[in-house]
Amino acid sequence: MPKSAELCAVPPTDEDGGATLLPWLREMRDENPVWRDAYGVWHVFRYADVARVLPDSRVFSSDTARVVPATRKLSVGNLLGTDPPRHHQLRRLVGAAFSPKVVTGLATRIAELTHELLDATGGAGELDLVATLAYPLPVTVIAELLGLPVADRELFQAWADKLLTLDVVDPNDPEIERKVDEASWELLDYLREHCADRRAHPREDLISRLTIVEADGRRLTDEEVVNFSLLLLLAGHVTTTALLGNFVLCIDEHPQVWEELQADRSLVEATIEEVLRYRSPVTRLTRVTMAETRLDGQVIPADALVAPWLLSANRDEREFPDPDRFDIHRFPHHAAFGHGIHFCIGQLLARVEARVAVGVLLDRYARIRVIPGVPVEFFRRGFFAPRNLPVAVRPRTGES
Repeated sequence: MPKSAELCAVPPTDEDGGATLLPWLREMRDENPVWRDAYGVWHVFRYADVARVLPDSRVFSSDTARVVPATRKLSVGNLLGTDPPRHHQLRRLVGAAFSPKVVTGLATRIAELTHELLDATGGAGELDLVATLAYPLPVTVIAELLGLPVADRELFQAWADKLLTLDVVDPNDPEIERKVDEASWELLDYLREHCADRRAHPREDLISRLTIVEADGRRLTDEEVVNFSLLLLLAGHVTTTALLGNFVLCIDEHPQVWEELQADRSLVEATIEEVLRYRSPVTRLTRVTMAETRLDGQVIPADALVAPWLLSANRDEREFPDPDRFDIHRFPHHAAFGHGIHFCIGQLLARVEARVAVGVLLDRYARIRVIPGVPVEFFRRGFFAPRNLPVAVRPRTGES
């Protein structure tokens, strides 16, 4: 067992931006690729093993509430916590809203919003990229799709922060249910009000669609509509928020890439994919075993929690040559959006939002750099991304 595994009861946090976590993941991939932590959770680090776990719902179930019942309140109607056939039924309900035709059709609106948000800075030379653009852009887009008031986006951020910053490392913690309730009740009540309103007065929005559509002859319950809406609201913005922040961090570390993109905009798409690999927004997922299984020589019992690490898989040198090198010309086949039936339903929306926003940034700014010496706060666990990002920008107009 590697020294780091002996010293760590659980994986290190992400709060230093990866300085501790990334070396630890490399060591675990090399020396202990399937590892059981102090609380009985099995962590999976190599790309090949992660790619085996994620699509196999017969062995690795997404219904983790089976062994952590305190989370069942949020799992009913939640795509992330269901297996086939119910998963397929739920996914079909909103599949049309995230089709390529619909999502690519949002590009014009995304560009308008990006310009509006950057215009609101007054052309300032310094700004917080997360507060100014990376958060409000995707949350506005998903709020408009759901039919929620965009004016409430500060409320969404406060509520989302409570859920996304929950630091639960022990799945047997008797306080989990209380912590989840405290973090979610205001947002759930808010969504219940909108669900009741749409049942009485349907509109042309996603929440209305969820209240009236049928899945195998029955309509969704209010609890299912609320939890489904919760997932779409959170997942519909957090990945893009993280992706845009991580893009700027990568550009700051590799300023020559910004010059390459200014000279050749066709490289934007490949750059976004490399950011997703190099700084994967979601660090890991969670599954539960349906039966005893063997993975990389380790016997994992039934009803055990398994954590496949997306961030580690995307840095696996067995899959990606020189994985710690940021290379926009590799266009990798990464696992940042998962794999199999739970492949992120909003991945195309995140990609389009990022592509459009990056294009606008390139149009407006000759240079964008992280301000040295100003603290950058990162998520503690679960999301590999900055929560704030102070940057200095130099507009293209007036460039000498």
